[in-house]
Amino acid sequence: MTKYILSLLVTCSLVAWTIDEVPQAVITNGPVKATLYLPDTATGYYRGTRFDWAGVIANLEYKGHTYFGQWFPHYDPYLHDAIIGPVEAFDPLGYDQAKPGELFVKIGVGSLRKIDNEPYKFVAPYQHVNKGKWSVQPKGDQVRFTHVLKEAAGYSYEYEKIVKLTKGRPELVLEHRLKNTGKQRIETAVYNHNFLVIDQQPSGPDFRMQFPFAIQPTGDLKDILASTARGLTFRRPLQNRESIYTLIEGYGPTATDYDIRVENTKTGAGVRIRADRPIAKLAFWSNPQNLSPEPYIAINVEPGKEFTWQIRYEFYTMER
Repeated sequence: MTKYILSLLVTCSLVAWTIDEVPQAVITNGPVKATLYLPDTATGYYRGTRFDWAGVIANLEYKGHTYFGQWFPHYDPYLHDAIIGPVEAFDPLGYDQAKPGELFVKIGVGSLRKIDNEPYKFVAPYQHVNKGKWSVQPKGDQVRFTHVLKEAAGYSYEYEKIVKLTKGRPELVLEHRLKNTGKQRIETAVYNHNFLVIDQQPSGPDFRMQFPFAIQPTGDLKDILASTARGLTFRRPLQNRESIYTLIEGYGPTATDYDIRVENTKTGAGVRIRADRPIAKLAFWSNPQNLSPEPYIAINVEPGKEFTWQIRYEFYTMER
């Protein structure tokens, strides 16, 4: 572990100046313009093992407002959370069954080598054994990502993700298709971390989060968050390296409860996040630089079958 940390520190000093040189694409539909970092096993912006490599949105602009951006102090392509935008992560496949030294799978990442008998840790330096095959098809208003993994820890799949801007509307859509091309059932969950950085505003009382149901936070909100009937607000700004995390209950079994609004009353920028699948689990995390509502979707795909889901981001402005 010590050698790994030293390696990260050295790498960090070497790669910081090359960020603008990583593969990327710009898409626009007129009202909205977005810059995406593209997956590449050698030069991609993100080469860690926690998050899906597809759909890293470095920046998105609408009516002079920005919605994503760097929220962490130091960048390294292999750091587990050195990633930007509405990125997703899948629960591991086959981790509990694997012995130390054997392989397990993260969709959108590939196969990884298990270190020990401890529970899976997203911060652990798992060896990336099989990175699968990526293909990327950029077009004017969208980018199509495909990740194919074959016979890795007993799993095979074809994962497709399309990041597109709706014609003539201030809307970003994430379209997903996961086809199980192997012999084992794929049972997992995927969550979107979101990592909202709205107008580079710090997390604090200028922000509010709204939900369509009566929320029931289960974590300690400390003196940082306050719970309203259908939302969360900040009592004070977060300072230095502070963070806050809570699970949220109260949602129902239909997709109508996957409907989250995050607004900044100071700049007048807002975003509405909806999906066509129900919430399986819901969390909220924030540090001084970003707000992260984290909805989970359950996935269960038999061999030869496929599973699809969509997430929509509607950007809007409010009077101040």
